[in-house]
Amino acid sequence: MSEYPETPGAAPGGASRRRAGDPAAAAPGEQAATDPIRVLIVDDHALFRRGLEMVLADEDDIEVVGEGGDGNEAVEMARDLLPDVLLMDIRMPRRSGIEACLAIKESVPSAKIVMLTISDEDKDLFEAIKAGASGYLLKEISIDEVPQAVRAVHGGQSLISPSMASKLITEFASLAKRSEERQQQVPAPKLTDREMEVLRLVARGLGNREIAKELFISENTVKNHVRNILEKLQLHSRMEAVVYAVREKLLEIT
Repeated sequence: MSEYPETPGAAPGGASRRRAGDPAAAAPGEQAATDPIRVLIVDDHALFRRGLEMVLADEDDIEVVGEGGDGNEAVEMARDLLPDVLLMDIRMPRRSGIEACLAIKESVPSAKIVMLTISDEDKDLFEAIKAGASGYLLKEISIDEVPQAVRAVHGGQSLISPSMASKLITEFASLAKRSEERQQQVPAPKLTDREMEVLRLVARGLGNREIAKELFISENTVKNHVRNILEKLQLHSRMEAVVYAVREKLLEIT
């Protein structure tokens, strides 16, 4: 694990370097108004990691806190470093990025995870979103777009490469259609009050640990409720559960 010292630049004549739109520099002895966005980079190609680090090191509001080379390192370092944003590949040794994403969202739910990958396969996209990723970007993006992506995801946005976005929209449309057909064929089974509570929280994007804290129950109990919900509704994933919750107006989209 490496630490990355700040390397502030200076403009000719001694003026401090500042990008357009950046807040004014703090006066001597004053602390900056906001802390930098803490970023963890995880990719099994060292040269790619180093390239990302060099680009992000030039940004005053972003700090690279560490680098990892596989999914296991991603999980361990996320727990230790508590990054705000992770930039992570999918296909890596020991543990895939998607498996790591699931584990990280359980242990560090506040972390925003962006899958930065060469994979344009539908399955990887859908699995990443279901695992809790906030973004899915192909490595073909311009390197200059990476800092913008970090800021956007940290600010609560979800990012998907344009070529992948249409696939996600198509998948949601298909899920909605299947749910509608199922509703017309068979009346939806009745869920218990607790299952309805769990379903609403799943639709809000909460993981099992967060739901357990919200409802003051154990994670195993949450898992059992989720399994029962999927079985009763004849659904196969949390993504389908979200579509169901939206269609049945259990979750309002604002």
